[in-house]
Amino acid sequence: MDKLVRANRVAWEQASTFHIEQHDELLEEARSSWQLFPREEELLAPLLANQPRVVHFQSGHGLDDIALVKAGAQSVVGVDYSANAAGAAQRRAVELGKPCRYVVAEVPGVPVKDASADLVYTGKGALIWMRDINAWAQDVARVLRPGGHLFVYEAHPAVPLWTWDEDEPRIRPDRSYFAESHINDTFPANGAREWQWNLGHIVTAITAAGLRLKTLEEYAEPFWRPGDGTNAAAWSGRLPNSYALLAELPSD
Repeated sequence: MDKLVRANRVAWEQASTFHIEQHDELLEEARSSWQLFPREEELLAPLLANQPRVVHFQSGHGLDDIALVKAGAQSVVGVDYSANAAGAAQRRAVELGKPCRYVVAEVPGVPVKDASADLVYTGKGALIWMRDINAWAQDVARVLRPGGHLFVYEAHPAVPLWTWDEDEPRIRPDRSYFAESHINDTFPANGAREWQWNLGHIVTAITAAGLRLKTLEEYAEPFWRPGDGTNAAAWSGRLPNSYALLAELPSD
């Protein structure tokens, strides 16, 4: 783990204390109301109907893992380098009696067996923390069994460019779509370094790892909005804010 990744891990350990502090609230969300986004459910429905074994790269709070199990997944292994996040997610899964277990580890380099997953699920603020997108894609391919799938629901790579101005969309003068990285200056990992993998980087890495792209969709709606009531004009439907990607590891 290089010094930049190590610094990001420290930032995320600090940010992830809220998973512990808000345990009761998150537990109730997982039990009663948390679910995948509607388009996620539509794209994943044929896969979840087969009760897949899922590995969740960068599992964070783990609420999506509970939702995946509710939607049909046989089991979920969550991998996250924050011990706070993984520990809190494991506690919730145990209390809810769901077949989810968590491993504290860096991605790529997930400590699960080769060809052990039917589905690798990731996103919602995950790929920006990848130091090497090609190594990440190779790890996805290693973990998947032939015929298995990768599913990503993620912030659009253009999102770092948008300001949060409410009157009209603007591009931040300190950001570039083609920059290598930038410093995160918002919640939750304020001060951490994000890597700016554009769609070309991501698709090329996935196909170079041997996966076949099946779906790539872009959406105007962001996957996350701050809880302070901010309503940026960049989220009004004119600009890309999220995307979904589904790819398969061929079995032939």
